Amino acid sequence: MKKKEWFSLEKIKGISKNQLLIGGLAGILLLIIALPAETDKNSQQKMPEKESAENTEQSTGNGVDYGRELERKLEQILGEMEGVGKVEVMINLKDDGERILDKDITRSSQEVSEEDGTVKRNTRESQYQEETVFSKETEDGQPFVAKETAPQVEGVLVVAEGGGNAKTAKNISDAVLALFPVEVHKIKVVKMN
Repeated sequence: MKKKEWFSLEKIKGISKNQLLIGGLAGILLLIIALPAETDKNSQQKMPEKESAENTEQSTGNGVDYGRELERKLEQILGEMEGVGKVEVMINLKDDGERILDKDITRSSQEVSEEDGTVKRNTRESQYQEETVFSKETEDGQPFVAKETAPQVEGVLVVAEGGGNAKTAKNISDAVLALFPVEVHKIKVVKMN
């Protein structure tokens, strides 16, 4: 019994040089197309994870860090205003923000009517199922966040060298109102010692 070989030199000799050349070029072209696509795909998948992790930490990952960052930016901006001078800011946050997870919701209902002589019965069934959607990009399967809100600012205290001047205090208060959705009575501007 003779074994059949799928690859042999006799078969290659039967193929013309043009066919071999075309086959070789097609193989190289497939390799060129496939390899960069894999590396691009991997880099694109890894990049958003890092970005989203950094953004989450800055925005709502820790309300204390978010509040400190707001304070730093506000101090920097107010320090540039005319007549304010040296300034320190304290921002009170109402909450730590909110993360709304994406849910896969399945609803179904069924109504059955039965008649048995003089008796008539109606049966109604409804089902509701809710499951959290998890990300497949990460190994630990973190939940997919559909919406994320930043912590809400509840009050602002500004201590400034120019806080004793009524016009400067009004300008500081107006600047805070323009930046944060805070009621006027929850903004306090005082003079620094």
